Amino acid sequence: MDTQLLIICGLTFVIHVIATLAYAVRIAGVRTRRVALSFSLFGIIALVSRTANSFQGPFIAKRVELDIARHMEHGLLGDFRLFLLAATVASIVGTFLIPTFQRYFSRAVDHFQANRSISRLLLHIFSRGGVNYIRTGARLPSRHNVTQLTAGAGVSWKVIGLNVLAMAIWTVGVFASLYAGYLKPDLRVTCANLSSVINGFATVVLAVVIDPQVSVMTDDVIEGRISENSFRRAITTLAGARVLDTLCAQAALVPAALVIVRVAELI
Repeated sequence: MDTQLLIICGLTFVIHVIATLAYAVRIAGVRTRRVALSFSLFGIIALVSRTANSFQGPFIAKRVELDIARHMEHGLLGDFRLFLLAATVASIVGTFLIPTFQRYFSRAVDHFQANRSISRLLLHIFSRGGVNYIRTGARLPSRHNVTQLTAGAGVSWKVIGLNVLAMAIWTVGVFASLYAGYLKPDLRVTCANLSSVINGFATVVLAVVIDPQVSVMTDDVIEGRISENSFRRAITTLAGARVLDTLCAQAALVPAALVIVRVAELI
């Protein structure tokens, strides 16, 4: 594995770990009863994901350009499969980190609420007490949280299905458009720019269908209409579905790239 390939896999891993940990923020918001503050603080962490995302596309694009220019034809499909595998591994790791992250994040929310300062929060994280809590606060998912999924998903199968569809499209969007450019070099710029159309569709589904449903559940927990166990079960289900999202993206990579090539030829 060359350095460039390793960097792209690392960026993909970071993007998908942070995206999965976003589910833990809702649990932390419910526990602390400070949902707005939780999302505001998570926005700082999300900046890391956005930065990684901004570098990921150009790195992959350069890899495609060099392969086309050198007529290497060693098959970039294997590289794209590896990128999606990194996304799958990241989703699995992120799911297992949710119990630990929500503990850390809940403590961070409480600390910020008391001190109202990002600089003090950062100093606390790297202080002796903060480091000790990081060491002692780590938790694996409890067996109860896993076995209780047999009692129900906590969210409708329609929402789960739409979430899998939207996130699979979001995951494969950039990869498929860049791979389409590799398949059709004379239209590679057009293919690359179609990624925004693909991701736009996924974003609409998430914004219109998924996020409102989860937000309503979050408010219902805070108001006592549903139990925290039901809410955690729903979040665990959606986080676990992210792994299925990436597997679906693997299956959709080549068909999606071929569709993008066709669309690029028609427009």
